[in-house]
Amino acid sequence: MTNRLRTLGIVVAVIGVAFLFGGGYAFVQVQAGYDSLQAFSEAQNVTLSYNEDGQLIDRGTTEGADAIMELLTETWGYPVVESDLDPNDPLVNTGTEYMYQMATVGYHVLHGTQTVVLTEDTEYNGEAFPAGTYEVVVNEVGSPERVAAGVGGYWTDFDRMHPLEGPARGMAWSGTAHGLFGELGVGTVTASTLQLGLGVAALLFGLGLTFGAVGLGMVWVARGKDDTHKVVETSADNAEPAMV
Repeated sequence: MTNRLRTLGIVVAVIGVAFLFGGGYAFVQVQAGYDSLQAFSEAQNVTLSYNEDGQLIDRGTTEGADAIMELLTETWGYPVVESDLDPNDPLVNTGTEYMYQMATVGYHVLHGTQTVVLTEDTEYNGEAFPAGTYEVVVNEVGSPERVAAGVGGYWTDFDRMHPLEGPARGMAWSGTAHGLFGELGVGTVTASTLQLGLGVAALLFGLGLTFGAVGLGMVWVARGKDDTHKVVETSADNAEPAMV
């Protein structure tokens, strides 16, 4: 029984060592990913703006940054990690910073106005549009329900056949805007994946330490049983014969 307990303890300890090696490998890979993301961020050289009090600003005001943050947290439902927003490191290189930058692009697209010029009179769905210049407010495009909910003006809200909405859609949601969304989205996913990888590495380390401690503990207990058995045998050998 003691030998079995010792053998099982050794096996468990070896499994713990394997987990530690796995955790170490995962950590090295995650660190390499962080280094790559940092290099990618530095190459883009996109930074957030802070005032002298360490508050986020957009176009010089904290109100602008607050509006962008409201879009990010309330409309898009993104769980912002405040520690990711560091005024001492304004480079966009964390998940929250990438998402905030994406929200910045989205906010200014949605709150922009596009000028559409009709060179001739046009009719669409029974509505007449005389030739002239029109200002299309992006976030007022869409169904009345979506506009009232504050989520109008996205790509799918525009009617591409509409004489005003069709041209305005291409001007507002240009290839540049879509490209920025895609690029920033890659950064967000990469940063989030690396955080998940770091968590997995920590979990593997924890399992390795746990299995190692349990395995060594089982070996220690088995050794204690051997010592107890030896003491019992020695006591039995030195016992005086009973008097008849």
